[in-house]
Amino acid sequence: MAKLKLDLHDIYNKGNIIDTELHRIITEAVKKKITLVEIIPGKGTGTLRKKVKRFLRQKEIRALYHRLEVDTKNHGRFFVHFRF
Repeated sequence: MAKLKLDLHDIYNKGNIIDTELHRIITEAVKKKITLVEIIPGKGTGTLRKKVKRFLRQKEIRALYHRLEVDTKNHGRFFVHFRF
């Protein structure tokens, strides 16, 4: 199974770059028909996690993927599942 991974630790305080990277990874997954994207906002204060969730819940983004899963063992990690 092909998977893409986006770790946001290095850019956690750069809001505009975060949005760009989230768009890039979702677009790449759709274009290459990748079935799983792992996004790691980290645990921290929860601000970045909320930002990622808000991004993924946007109507036009939500239409692109099948299911969103929060890692049960590590709540600082999301799995975005695609179905093609």
